[in-house]
Order: sequence, then structure tokens, then C-alpha cells
Amino acid sequence: MSAKEGGDRLRALFEASIALTSELSLEALLQRLVETAASLTGARYAALGVIDESGTQLERFLTTGIDPETHVAIGQLPRGRGILGVLIREAHPLRLHDLGDDPRSVGFPAHHPPMRSFLGVPIVLRGVAYGNLYLTEKEGGEDFSEEDEELVTLLAAQAAVAIENARLYESATRWSRQLESLHEVVRALGEETDLAQLLDLVCRRLRELIDARLALIALPEPDGDLRIAAIDGEGEAAYGLLGHRLRRDRSKSGRVLERRQSARVDSVLDDPEVDQDEARRMGVRTGLYVPLVVRGRAIGIVAMHDKLGSEARFTDADLRVAEIFAARAAVAVDLSQRVARDTVRRVVEAQELERRRLARELHDETGQALTSILLGLKAIRAAEDPAEAERAEAEVRDLVVQALQDVRRLAVELRPTALDDFGLVPALERLVSTFEERSGIRTVVQAGLGEERFPPEVETVLYRLVQEALTNVVKHAAAENVSVVLTRRGEGIGAIVEDDGQGFVPDETRDEALGLVGMRERIALVGGTLTVESTPGAGTAVSAHVPLAGADDARGESGTPLRGRAQAGGALDAFR
Repeated sequence: MSAKEGGDRLRALFEASIALTSELSLEALLQRLVETAASLTGARYAALGVIDESGTQLERFLTTGIDPETHVAIGQLPRGRGILGVLIREAHPLRLHDLGDDPRSVGFPAHHPPMRSFLGVPIVLRGVAYGNLYLTEKEGGEDFSEEDEELVTLLAAQAAVAIENARLYESATRWSRQLESLHEVVRALGEETDLAQLLDLVCRRLRELIDARLALIALPEPDGDLRIAAIDGEGEAAYGLLGHRLRRDRSKSGRVLERRQSARVDSVLDDPEVDQDEARRMGVRTGLYVPLVVRGRAIGIVAMHDKLGSEARFTDADLRVAEIFAARAAVAVDLSQRVARDTVRRVVEAQELERRRLARELHDETGQALTSILLGLKAIRAAEDPAEAERAEAEVRDLVVQALQDVRRLAVELRPTALDDFGLVPALERLVSTFEERSGIRTVVQAGLGEERFPPEVETVLYRLVQEALTNVVKHAAAENVSVVLTRRGEGIGAIVEDDGQGFVPDETRDEALGLVGMRERIALVGGTLTVESTPGAGTAVSAHVPLAGADDARGESGTPLRGRAQAGGALDAFR
């Protein structure tokens, strides 16, 4: 090499060093470093492999000289075997005349371009190898020279400083964003009580922090499964997953929730706990799963998928950030849920107090007024022709008696005294007895609740549910038999009302016609669930699960709602 050529290369190295130190984006810096090394040495192909934290393999691999089509044809990028692994273990420059002649070489995968001459130089940061520069196929078919090795070694030393600066800058920027997001969530903890909006905020901000393609929050349902309650991601397809249910016993989210320990998955295809059908549905490759834990109780889970950029895998640093964020978010979510439950209880209590007041007024005031009318009718007989007065009195008496019966019936429907005095089961037995007498439909009650009394809101909701369901049977079912089944299930109560009537095809319009919308809303007020199963000609089953108010802290962790024919069939079979 002439002196002039050597001077030109040194000037090019100096200019490249200045350009590298001015680059603050680590990703852009690494790519420019690869391209600069190739340009300085005349290599056709160049690559930079970033060593993972274990120090045994590559976690990232950036290249230049290979077109995108060839990249796709080659498939998975190398992880550090063969000659690449030698540089990882020894961290010393390495020059080879022919890669294929070295006994440590493991060859190339299919569709890989041929490569013979080789130069490898480590990039060392603070005495620890950060990665390696790999150069192959020097122009003209020549071998890489000692000058090439020296030049690339100097470049690697300058690159180490630039990489350190870029990492510090990105770290400072990242922590600034993280602190801002944490501050927003802490502020929301005291200001935002709407659970849906809070979950959306947490999801959105955490995805931004971690640079994930998709982030979601799943909350446990009373039946044990998980429901996606918030989601944020690229493209409209992500929002189609809102409300989607995940099997707790088959999904990675469910397993992490049970263990209450975070998990990082570098490949969802290789993780046996991942539901592969769900992974394909979401189109994800990697995952980060962090449980929302409050006072040792798991109330939900945050899952993130596919880190943006050239490397889809998340890092341990991403996991630590997500755990810090999730710990504060869990407190906010728990507070929002508690506020919602307290509001619901007060609404239900206010409704029931109003019903009781109306019941007393109808019984005491209206009932007494009608009784006074009956007494006043005696004057009719003395004032007019006896026969005519007697006939008029009889007609009025019949009307008044009927009115009294209607008033008493209304008072019972507003708030049955049996519910207050004796509890849920006796009140339902009385309701069913009256229903059977008036409708002529054979009805049976099976209650496995014993003599235990339950919170007033729970008893009221279940009573109203059965009452409305029986009303629907009379109006729409054309049934001959009805069964009512109540069962204690874990930390809640399950109730099923099943008939052998004409059935129907469930749809939204039918829900409104049958009053099911109101039933669902009432059940939801106490954190319960309602399902309806019906088939034309095969009857209908209304199934509900209501968690006990005293078991709020365990809600979503145990108890499975009764479901349809499999549970209710036993009672109805008694008629068949």
C-alpha cells in the first residue's frame, strides 16, 4: 500500500470517527459502523454481532451487502456458532484466508452467498466485549491485510466510545419518558376512577415505554378465564381483540397470573405454555408478561408483544421497567375497582331503600284508605233503597277487594318481607309456590345453600333474577316445567332457571324483548355474569354467577359459574 493510500484511509477513518460520535441513535450508529468498516476495508459483506448479557451468543446481528430477498431466503440470523463463536469466546482479532478451510467453521445455511476471506475484530466496552465486527470477501479476491486489521481495530475503539455515548443518551431519554409515564399513572391513581379509561392509559403508556408493537391488559372473570379489558397496538386489527377471552389453563397469561411471577418469552413458538392458536390470532413472536399484584393478590396481567425495531425480543431492562410500572398501575386499578364496587353497593342500597319506602306507603296509606272506603260503604245501605244500595255496595266491595289484593301483590313484588325476615331460599320458595299456583306450570326449587344468610345486595339480585326469569317463562316460553337451582360455587353463588318451553334463537333484539338487558345490568352491578342458552324447541336456561360481597378480594381467582344444561338438567329431569 502506498503512503498516499494509507493517508487517505486514515483521513477516511478520522472522518468516520467524527460521524460516529455525532450519532445519538444506537441503532443508527451500529448500522453506520458496519457500513463504515466495509467501506474502509473494501469488504463486500460486513456484519456486527451484539453479544447478549450471558456473553455466550449473539442477540442482534446487523449486516450490509446482503439484499432483503437474500436475507429472507437465508432465514434465521446467526447466534454465534462456528467462527463467530470463536470471536465471542476469545475476543481477539482474527484473519482467515478461507472460512471453509478452518476446522472450527460450521458452514453456511442454504441460500447464503459464498464467503472466503475473513476479518473479525471485537468491540470492547470498559474491558467487556460488546460485540464483534465481521468482514468478508475483500475486493479483488485478496486476503485482508494487517493494515486492514489495524484500521478496523482503531475503528472499533472509536466505535466503543460512540456506542457508550449513544447508550447513555438513550438511557437518559428512556428514563425521562419512564418518569413522565410513572408520574402520569400516579396522578391518575388519585384522579381517574373510571376503570376503562385507567386501563387504556396504562396500556398506552407502557407500550410507548417498552417500544412494543402490542400491549394488553387482561382481567380475571368469575368463571376463571381472562378477558382482554384494554389493548393498544399498531393497526386496527389489534382493537378487534378487545373483550376477547383467554383460557386461564391454556394461555401463558393465565400461567403467569397463577404463579404471580413475570416472564419473558423470546419465542412464543418454542414456549410450551403459550396457546399457539392465540399466538397466531394475535400474530405475535415474542412476549413480556407481568402480573398486576396488590397485597399479594393477582388482579390482572399486562402482556406486551414484539419489540419494535430489528430485534423483536425484549431485554431484561424492559422487564424491569414493566415491573416497576405495573406495580404502580396495579394500585391504581385496585383503587378504581374498589370505588366502582362501593358505588354499586350504594346504588343498590338506595334502590332497595326506595322500594321498601314505597312498599310501606302502599301498605300503610293506600291500604288504609281502601279499608276506610269499605267501612264507608255501610252508609250507602242506610241512605238509599235497600235493594239498590245492596247491589251497588256489592259491586264496589268487589272492586275494593280486588284493589287491595293488587296493592298487596305490588308491595310483595317491590320488597318481599320473606327476603328480609327469612332469607333468600325461603323467599324464593314462596315466590315459586305463588308462581306455580297462578301459572299452572310445575316448578321445583333445588337450593344447596343451607341456612346461611348472604349480603342484602346478593340476595336481592338473585331474587330479582329468578322473578324476572319466571315472568319470561309465563309470557314467552309456553313451558310445562321449570326448575330453579341455586348452588354455592367457590366465593360466589350460582343460579339457573331452566324451562322445557319452545326456546328461541338468542340475539340482541330478543334480549331486549325478554328484559335480558336489564337482567345483565343488574347482575353486572354486583360483579356477576349472566349467560342465556336456548334452542328452538328445546327450552331455555338462564344462568348467573354472583360473587359474594365479602369475597371481593378473591373475586376472579376462584369459583366457576354454572353453565346451562349440564348443571340445571338434573332438576328439570325430575319432571321427565
